[in-house]
Parts: sequence; C-alpha cells; structure tokens
Amino acid sequence: MDSEAAPTERDRSPSADEADRQERSRSVVRDRPPAADGQPAGHPWAVAAARWWQDWRRTLLAALGGVVVLLLVSHFVVEPFEVPSTSMENTLRVGDRVLVDKLAYRFGGAPQRGDVIVFDGEGSFRESGGTDYVKRVIGVGGDRVTCCDRQGRITVNGQPLDETYLHPGDVPSREPFDIVVPEGRLWVMGDHRDDSADSRDHLGDPGGGTVPVGRVIGRADWIGWPLGHWTRLRRPAAFAAVPVPAGGRHG
Repeated sequence: MDSEAAPTERDRSPSADEADRQERSRSVVRDRPPAADGQPAGHPWAVAAARWWQDWRRTLLAALGGVVVLLLVSHFVVEPFEVPSTSMENTLRVGDRVLVDKLAYRFGGAPQRGDVIVFDGEGSFRESGGTDYVKRVIGVGGDRVTCCDRQGRITVNGQPLDETYLHPGDVPSREPFDIVVPEGRLWVMGDHRDDSADSRDHLGDPGGGTVPVGRVIGRADWIGWPLGHWTRLRRPAAFAAVPVPAGGRHG
C-alpha cells in the first residue's frame, strides 16, 4: 500500500477549446459594455441618439413647466398691462407696461387713496365691452371729494391735496364737483387731468362716476418696460394727511 496519497492536480491548464471560449466571452464584454445611466448598450450612434433625446426631453419638459408657471402667475398673481393713452402722464406713458398685483386687494385688502389701479370699466365707464382702465384712486367709500378750494386744489374730507404728480401745466380740475363716494366704490382720476376721461366725465351716470371695488383687477406696482422707465409706483405722501370721513370709516 502506498504510504502517500497521490498529489492533487492544481491549476490545471484549460484546454484549447475552453481557452477559446473564455477569450471570446471576454471579447464580447469588452466590445459591448453594459448600459450606464439608463442608456441602452449598442452601436455608438444609437447610444448618442438616446442621450440626445433624453437631453432634449428634459429641456422640453423644463420649458413647458416654465410656461405653465408663467401663465399661472400672470392669471392669478401679477399681470402686465400696456398703457394705451396719455391720461396718466407723466407718471405713465403710452406704451409703458405696468405690472399689476392681482392679489393686492385679496384676503381682506382694499384700494387706498393714491393707489394706481387697473379696473374693468364695464357698468361704470362703459355700458359694455369690458375695456380696462388705469387711473389713480382719489377717494374711497365714505369720502367727500370736492373741487376746488380757493387755491384751486381738490380736497378729500376737507383736506387739500398737494398733487405733485400732475402733468406739468395741468390744474387739478377745470370742472367743479362735490361728491360723497358710496361705500364699496372709488372716485378715480388720471394724472393728466386735461387729457383724462375719468370719474368727472361720468357724474351723470349710475354710480355718479364712481367705480365698484369689485371691478378692480389689481394695483399697478411697477413700470416694467421700457427698461429706461423702470420705476416702482408708490402711494404719494399727499394722501397721508387725509382724515377719516365724517362717517368714521377709514379709507
């Protein structure tokens, strides 16, 4: 009996056929690399085409998303309006684009004296047609607005207004008036008083030339275009001294 076990054969060299199969298998792995980042394996032009389409698809989705957001913002939050006439010069000029805050008077807010607003004139300035107007609020519900005092100034609740925003050469008004603004309505005028069809022109109409608050689209906060006229529209200091109307309601 042999005292030693037969040595175990180690590191057996593969046969020629096995070596050929292994080499061909390795070659397939090298020539056809696995997909990376979700890209299909295959001919280089197919991979490039797939990557091009993925890039463009992401760009297209991003662009569509941006358009949707812009439309939603324009419809519900801020909307640009083009100024069509000279009635608000020199504050606003023909062709200016004003950015209108459509949420300014939502959630309990209300137009204030001195605000520049955009409103739908149907039922007040027009019988029908839904034309939008841009004017400055001079009086709110409960205010007594008159023209003019001995110095030719408009007064609100007895307080004369120093209207530094008027078009050069204009007077506050060439037509006298005396009106108490009904609750829920506004007395509005253009800054270019000699070239503005505003509340004064509708004194004989229902509402006495005043505009329903519910017809206000929003407050014009900025001139967005042209860039050289980029300006924030602030409430003039002249209105800060206007007292509470006789009825006790704050405007």
